[in-house]
Amino acid sequence: MNKYLFIFIVSVFILACAGQQNEPTDTATSGAVTVIVDESFQQLFDTQIYTFESLYPNARVKAKYMSETNALQQMMNDSCKVAVMCRDLTKDERKSFEQKNIFPISTKIAEDAIALIVNPENIDSSLTIEKVKSILLGNDTLWSQINPKNKSGKIKVVFDNAGSANERYMKDTVLKGKDYGKNVFAVKSNPEVIDYVSKNKNAIGFLSVNWISDRDDTVALNFLKKINVLGIKKDDASEAYQPFQAYIKTKDYPFCRDVFTINRQTRSGLGMGFVSFVAGEKGQLMILKAGLVPSIAPTRMVRISY
Repeated sequence: MNKYLFIFIVSVFILACAGQQNEPTDTATSGAVTVIVDESFQQLFDTQIYTFESLYPNARVKAKYMSETNALQQMMNDSCKVAVMCRDLTKDERKSFEQKNIFPISTKIAEDAIALIVNPENIDSSLTIEKVKSILLGNDTLWSQINPKNKSGKIKVVFDNAGSANERYMKDTVLKGKDYGKNVFAVKSNPEVIDYVSKNKNAIGFLSVNWISDRDDTVALNFLKKINVLGIKKDDASEAYQPFQAYIKTKDYPFCRDVFTINRQTRSGLGMGFVSFVAGEKGQLMILKAGLVPSIAPTRMVRISY
């Protein structure tokens, strides 16, 4: 065989093998994918992933739980294909992706709310939106300023994490971008918010409602024994609403937000398959059970016999 022909054949073979190695190895129901999830939804997505992998044994979904700020950065760096966030991408964020020839797909999967919790010894059961704002700005620093009968002392405001979705939502939506008062600080997780409030009668905590809304979950039930959930009123003359599903859906409870999956894997790979599962009937039923409002109401067929 001509040596040049031999070299050509070997070169083609090597290039073909290299091309095969670069081909995607995952499908919608098999392979491996990393998903970054806002830590507010750790319990919910532990269940989503467990169920998905049980249905599709050849699929491996690795979840990393972190703050919203870190989640977005990880996705920008291509450290994950899917992110779960309490908001959609901004125009500037989409532009940053598009400059890299990446066109993420956003899918609304749920409606969530931020719950305000206090120590069981706190005598107040509700606050107005304006009082919440005043507390966050540091204008009201004593519980006696909220209610003269409340002797809980100096108000301590605690969030789950600096840079979390909860912290960002309250600052952007309630305070309109103004800085928090000196009485506001963050711990490292939603469970730590509950723990701090349960041990400090002067504290008020902000956390995602799904940590305390699943009445069949022993973890949520144990949390509810340690704290009280505040009702929120639009003004002094209004009715107070707690973050129940019905009031999240009707927006009578004011501190509500949408939850999105952001998928940068636009082909039909495992990232797309997992997002489709979460947005599908089984995934939406789990969201409903967790105390959030599904973006697509699960349906039930009932046969009526005459």
